[in-house]
Amino acid sequence: MIRPRPRRAATTLAITGGTGFVGRHLLRLVVERDLQARALARTAQKPMRRIFWVAGALDQPASLARLMAGADAVIHVAGVVNAADRDGFAAGNIAGTQAMIDAAQAAGVRRFVHVSSLAAREPALSAYGWSKAESERLVAGSDLDWAIVRPPAIYGPGDKEMLDLFRMAARGFVLLPPGGRLSVIAVKDLARLLLALAQGGGSGVTYEPDDGVAGGWEHGAFAQALGAAVCRPVRSIAVPAPVLRLGARIDGLIRGAAAKLTADRVRYFCHPDWVAGQHCAPPAALWQPEIATPDGLTATANWYRAQGWLPPAPDRT
Repeated sequence: MIRPRPRRAATTLAITGGTGFVGRHLLRLVVERDLQARALARTAQKPMRRIFWVAGALDQPASLARLMAGADAVIHVAGVVNAADRDGFAAGNIAGTQAMIDAAQAAGVRRFVHVSSLAAREPALSAYGWSKAESERLVAGSDLDWAIVRPPAIYGPGDKEMLDLFRMAARGFVLLPPGGRLSVIAVKDLARLLLALAQGGGSGVTYEPDDGVAGGWEHGAFAQALGAAVCRPVRSIAVPAPVLRLGARIDGLIRGAAAKLTADRVRYFCHPDWVAGQHCAPPAALWQPEIATPDGLTATANWYRAQGWLPPAPDRT
């Protein structure tokens, strides 16, 4: 009987998306754990101890070959969360993932951790969800030693996607989609899971991590948690889908390509169930969340204030 060769713990990681929100936290954890990473970047980056920056992009095969050199495992974080059309999502999330799979196979790097999204569960709702579902299909169809992670809403210091919600809460109100529930996760907890999977974990698995709140957060309850984080009582306002669609058109006119509220996102937001599936939870022996969401939201609000992104906390004396 031929026994499979045990997987060697990863000490050098090939990481995409290292200049983004999740990637930055992941690289800091790599440094804290005394590991090493080769990180892809389109532009020159400040030196980081134990991080080797590789100039390039997902559509530049030669740079991906350099990225893989000497790597023990891949963590593919990079992806497109907002695009003008379906082709934009396809280029970033489908073609980009295929390029990473090809590069890993060519370099003989077997372990491949792919960051997807809960949106992949409902590919018909949005072009983003469709592109993430297709990227998962490519990973699962490869001969790599793969693991897929579908994070729910991610928050934490450095995040700009949830910043508008914090700013609304600081003004005393939070606009929300129609009724529903969602799961959330602190970025540092997500980074810990990605690193644990790169160094071991299951093979051929898809995990949906969260903050440990069973059943997720009802929208109104999450709005109250945001209010507590910014030290303000808030009023949560459920906005009907037609009004959100109108808001998307207005946001597009005002912010153009930088608009946060798009028609694609409105379809995604209005789905009532973005709760991580308990049957897809990572095994406790591998990973458990450490950051309670109320504490994490407060730390995030404090970080925003330190950057001048939120007004000072109200004086309660």
